Amino acid sequence: MVAMKEVLPKTGPLFVSSFRLVPSGLLLVAFAASRGRKVPSGVNAWLSIALFALVDATCFQGFLAKGLEKTSAGLGSVIIDSQPLTVAVLASLLFGESISLVGIAGLVLGVVGLALLELPVISFDENNFSLWGSGEWWMLLAAQSMAVGTVMVRWVSKYSDPVMATGWHMVLGGIPLAAASILAHDPALNGGLSELTTNDVFSLLYTSIFGSAIRYGVYFYNATRGSLTKLSSLTFLTPMFASVFGFLYLGETFSPVQVIGAVVTVAAIYMVNYKDAVE
Repeated sequence: MVAMKEVLPKTGPLFVSSFRLVPSGLLLVAFAASRGRKVPSGVNAWLSIALFALVDATCFQGFLAKGLEKTSAGLGSVIIDSQPLTVAVLASLLFGESISLVGIAGLVLGVVGLALLELPVISFDENNFSLWGSGEWWMLLAAQSMAVGTVMVRWVSKYSDPVMATGWHMVLGGIPLAAASILAHDPALNGGLSELTTNDVFSLLYTSIFGSAIRYGVYFYNATRGSLTKLSSLTFLTPMFASVFGFLYLGETFSPVQVIGAVVTVAAIYMVNYKDAVE
């Protein structure tokens, strides 16, 4: 989020979304190939990857880009990072993951922690609020897409290597976003790239390599094993890290409420990952 903050106005959200997916997806595919991982083959493999790409890449990043245009960063982050609640429900229904009362309390507490971290920076004008125009609805759709994608990867991994499949789903999912960026005449395609500074270029590369290739590869590789509920609960840390790096690099400050939110978030993750939380 910090790396994207200064770049979005110069490039456009759809361009950044596609740039986060296509180059990093190809990088992940190349890495997987260098490690001897098998290229997907067969109808079932490519069909599952295509559906995975549609939900977790195109829809997630597309809805997120739409939401970023019209919602406050604080509330948007709370909505996006509440997706572990959906993952917990889906994992329980589809894979029989049971979670104790401590784990359930941790999930709810995590959302409270996110709210304390992010809501202090929100300005809300009830006179101009519109469900479709505000962006919150798009953020909610993005969160659900991410949650469904997290669950889908276990189905995808039945037919393909999870790392290779993750790379290809990023490439396939990023192509429609690149086309949408062209149709939307994003600033990047209308002279915006010439305005990028060296720091902006490094920010774009960071979001693609670290924020996508490494992040997606590690996350979905681990989603094929262990508890999905425990894994997804770690996304509660996203706004906490964003706040820390915002303080270090952008001069943003912490309020007492946000400090409390950080403590509550860490406590929530401990509760979800407590040895008896998931039975």
